[in-house]
Amino acid sequence: MIHRIYSDLPSFKELQFTEGLNILLAQKSEGATERHTRNRAGKSSMLEMVHFLLGSNASKDSLFRTPAIADYEFGMEFDLAEERTLVQRRGAKASPLAVEGDFSAWPVKPRLKDGRYWISNKNWRLVLGALMFGLEDYQESWTPSFRSMISYFARRERSGGMHVPVKQSEKQATADQQVNLSYLLELDWTIPLEWQQVRERERNLAELKKSLKKGSFGQVIDKASTLKTQVLVAEDRANRLKEQVATFTVVDEYHDLEQEASRMTTDLAALADENTLDHRYISDLERAMEEEIPPSPPDLQRLYREAGVVLPDVVQRRFDDVKSFHESVLQNRKSYLQTELAAAKRRIAERGEEQQRLDARRGEIMQILNANGALDHFTALQAEIARAEVELESLRKKYETADALESGTTKLKVERARLQERLREDYTEQQDVVKAAILTFQRISSSLYEDKAAGSLTLTPTENGPEFEIEIQGAKSRGVSNMQIFCFDMMLTLLSIERGRSPGFLIHDSHLFDGVDERQVGTALALGARLAEEHGFQYIVSLNTDDVPTEVPDGFSIEEHTLDVRLSDATEEGGLFGFRFG
Repeated sequence: MIHRIYSDLPSFKELQFTEGLNILLAQKSEGATERHTRNRAGKSSMLEMVHFLLGSNASKDSLFRTPAIADYEFGMEFDLAEERTLVQRRGAKASPLAVEGDFSAWPVKPRLKDGRYWISNKNWRLVLGALMFGLEDYQESWTPSFRSMISYFARRERSGGMHVPVKQSEKQATADQQVNLSYLLELDWTIPLEWQQVRERERNLAELKKSLKKGSFGQVIDKASTLKTQVLVAEDRANRLKEQVATFTVVDEYHDLEQEASRMTTDLAALADENTLDHRYISDLERAMEEEIPPSPPDLQRLYREAGVVLPDVVQRRFDDVKSFHESVLQNRKSYLQTELAAAKRRIAERGEEQQRLDARRGEIMQILNANGALDHFTALQAEIARAEVELESLRKKYETADALESGTTKLKVERARLQERLREDYTEQQDVVKAAILTFQRISSSLYEDKAAGSLTLTPTENGPEFEIEIQGAKSRGVSNMQIFCFDMMLTLLSIERGRSPGFLIHDSHLFDGVDERQVGTALALGARLAEEHGFQYIVSLNTDDVPTEVPDGFSIEEHTLDVRLSDATEEGGLFGFRFG
């Protein structure tokens, strides 16, 4: 419960609260409206102060950033985890906050500085969430949060919290509403969390389709099946390149070996050319040796006879001498040819040995070159891998895009159906929890309207997540709609008290009773007082004096629960702060 709200502002009217129902009355002058100043009387300012001290954002438009009060400290004394706790905060320096109390159970401890204990606003929220609602420090978006839940127990009109029972703010997202109410009712809040993730994927898919239609991608996206094939081929190529790099050995003299092998290839070609010439030469020698046949005696005799006729004056040698001469010439010619033939064959044999040596060495070099490589080749291979991986990643993204476009909508519909089935199963498994919420709401509304069929709460597992529907007879009128909020908030308070997930108080601003029948206001206040006493929570209500009901249920007294401090907008000093500003 809240024990007091105070300030070091000298003119501030300290508010002292007790257990059960507490009514803060304010006199509203005739013709006065909320447009005059934000703090004309101070009823709503009291509610804003509670939020300010419970970790709300102190944005530029915050009441407590107003220059007239920004440097003053405001504080609240309240029970936190059954321990008396004090918190002080000023608008000019909204974080950290000064705190006092028993810190032993706090998940984050404050730090001591200049004789006071201080804690950042972020950590203060963590402490409040853990000790009031049993919250963990969730890091993911759209998870249960202290600020969302506490706003159901202290609704603000200026945030639009008085319009729909299941929304504590006009701008509250569907996911935030579903997740936090599921948590408060002890249902599986991770299901609406996943629903929000589906919504985000649907939104991304819609944006993607819109971008493609506008040509933002600058290229046509192929079919998913075609891109899948391209991805597989690109993956295989990248893997093969990686395997080559993994088994690659750099040889420092790689280029020297390359040049040596090249020279050997040239030398082998030259040797082969020379052998070819010698083989032709051998053929010519062998043919010449076959053609070198000495002339027969009849031929010589015929030759000499002719010579005697042609050269009658030449001294003729003896025929035997001439014959011997011819035989000698032929023998010398044959010997020369045989010598040349042997030399040519010897040269071919020598070249053959050289060819075998060169070929063997070249084989060794080629084996080294094939198994290893040069540093620049290794670097080039690595660069090729990088290019292959970039191409692969590009193809993968195109494939994902094409796959999302082709099957995204279908998959999301399947996911919605799966989540809806999970929600049904959760409601079945948690039927006692669902039953408690429904019956508690029904009993409150029945007590308020003295009619068993006055109002009902329905929890429906829809295709868009859990839906909380509230029906009360005549709900189209402003007054009855506000009483829906009254019943819903009371239901949340009773269940949270029972389950140990509660701030220990419920605050209703006077706006909740706008347009409500006077007798209904009296019944609601009496019912709130009774429930607060029976279940051990504090119910704080602000009312304008002209809205105070004259007819109330028997045994109930407005005066008995009214605070000693009375606010008024009739004078400058009558408001909560003791002067007007803003």
